[in-house]
This record gives sequence, structure tokens and C-alpha cells, in this order.
Amino acid sequence: MSTVRVCVDAMGGDEPVEVVLRGIEAALEADEGLEIVVAAPQEQIEPFCNEHERAEALFAPDVIEMEDDPIAAVMRKRKSSIVLGCRAVKKGSVDGFFSAGSTGAVTAAGVAYVTPFKFQASTGEKRPIRPCLTSTLPNRRGGLTVFCDMGANPDVDPEDVVRFAQMGAAYARTVLNVSAPRIGLLSNGTEEGKGSAFTKSCFPLMREHVPGFIGNCEGNDIVSGDFDVVVTDGFAGNVALKATEGAAKFLMAELKTSLKSSLRGKIAAMLIKSDLKELKDKMSGDAKGGAILLGLRGVVLIGHGATSVEAVKNGALATAQAVRAGLVDNVAASMDGIVR
Repeated sequence: MSTVRVCVDAMGGDEPVEVVLRGIEAALEADEGLEIVVAAPQEQIEPFCNEHERAEALFAPDVIEMEDDPIAAVMRKRKSSIVLGCRAVKKGSVDGFFSAGSTGAVTAAGVAYVTPFKFQASTGEKRPIRPCLTSTLPNRRGGLTVFCDMGANPDVDPEDVVRFAQMGAAYARTVLNVSAPRIGLLSNGTEEGKGSAFTKSCFPLMREHVPGFIGNCEGNDIVSGDFDVVVTDGFAGNVALKATEGAAKFLMAELKTSLKSSLRGKIAAMLIKSDLKELKDKMSGDAKGGAILLGLRGVVLIGHGATSVEAVKNGALATAQAVRAGLVDNVAASMDGIVR
């Protein structure tokens, strides 16, 4: 197994630093080829790094809080763990970066320091592409559906959506080993003429430039398993994601309440306890590691703010997996006109 150096933001997430450090320790135990650079204030991480052979400290005295304005914080707090982690990727001193901190701040720092690929516009000008926030959701066929954009780009052009689809397909091929991804454009109906004016303008471009494009899909197709990749703009994507997550949490809470409401329910809960745990784990974001910013010149993963030991472990391992799979190069190769 090849050695990979991953930087982990120890200040990211809602839990104490100790939880993140335990997750880092678990990742090091799970992957003998993994080296982790831990970014945080010196007093928070120095003892841990001294005790672990494959852990190295990156002292970051500034901290970007969840309530900070993302862009202002990245510009002002240049010695924060998020900024220094992204700069380390840019310099090549690490192969990837994982943080469960502010999604906006990690995105802003990734764009500013890791930098997106550029494409040759029809005018001859070289322009940066829009990075696409991408993750996977479990589907009814027992597999995973790639979903993008999850919120990085609320306002986009149809050409951006085409690139999101191309990058999402590259992710499905490289990380999920789907040889010929089936791609759908999120709309309010499956017919070609359905959708907003924006969706309708995306459709012919998707059909022309995205191999594997099947056509429009609906919100339920995010988890149906009929599509390997579902693509949309960041505004609709974030709304759909939050609605899906909210519905899942509501159903789990209702099921728990129902089972606890009677003796028969409590007996049933005991009998299916392992099945319920498996269902909860499947719906949890901990196992996925996080969402990746596709389109950057390096691997940047963003974890859920409600960080657990398992989430940090899987985030670090998922970052290493993306590096070993050559995801960045595969994503760049999936788009036309990319300037290396």
C-alpha cells in the first residue's frame, strides 16, 4: 500500500479536539500506509503528535469558528487550521486535506489556495471552473448514488452543470468502480420538456456532452438506485439534500417513539436491535467520510459538523483513498478544454 500524507483539521466540528484526535488515531491504526499532519494550536496537538510515530503537528494558532463569515475568516485568519491545511495541499507537503469545520470556509480556502482547474473559454480566455461539492447517498438497490452539487454553487450556468455531471461521473468510476455511470438531471418530472427554464437549457447540453446521460430524474431518484449520478445546481441540491436528511431523521425518530410506546414494541425493538443499528449506520454520514470538492487541483474533503470518532477516521481514510485512486487527474480528464 502506497504511503499517503493527509492533513486533518483538529479544530473542525462540534466535538472537542480529543474526539478528533481519537479519530485520527483510529485512522492510523486502520491504514499502515497513512501519515497524518494534524493542524491545530500547538498546545492542543503537540503531546498527541509526540506520542504517535506517523502523526506530525502543523501549528495553527488561529481558529475559524462556525459562525464566522467564511470568506472574511479565510482572508483574515491566515494561520488557521483550514487555511494552513489547504496551503499544505497546494505546496505538495500533503496529498489531501480533511476538515469537519465550516463548509463555507473550507470551500473558500480550497478555491483560494488549492485552486480549481481552468478551462479554455470560446473567447480564448482561461477561466477557473466551479468546484462541485459531491457526496454519496445510500439507495434502495443497496448501492450508493453520487449527488452533486450539494451547495457550493447556488447560482450557475448550464455549462457549469455539464461539468458537475462530468466530474460526478468521474467520481463514480474512480471511487465507486461504476464502469458506465447512469446520469440524471434533477427536475420536477422525467420528460424532456419538464423543468424550469434553467433545467431545460441544461438538458440539450447534458445530452451532447455527458456520456451516460439518461435524462431528467425526480427527487425520489436521489435514493431510488435508478441513477448512479444525480446532478443539479447548488441551490436545488442543498434544498434536496436537507429535505432528504430531514425526512430520514423524522422517520427514525418516529420509529423509535413507536417502538417505545408499548410492551409489544419494546419486545420487537429488542428482536430487531441489530437491524435498526445497521439502518441507522447506513443513514448516518459517519461512514461516508464527507463530501469532496471536485474540480480542485488537490483532494479536499469536508466532514459533517457533528463529528464523531468514526466520522474523523473515515474522513481521513476516504481522503487517502481518493488520493490513491488518482481522483484529481481522473476528474480533470473527464472535462473538455481543461488547461493543465
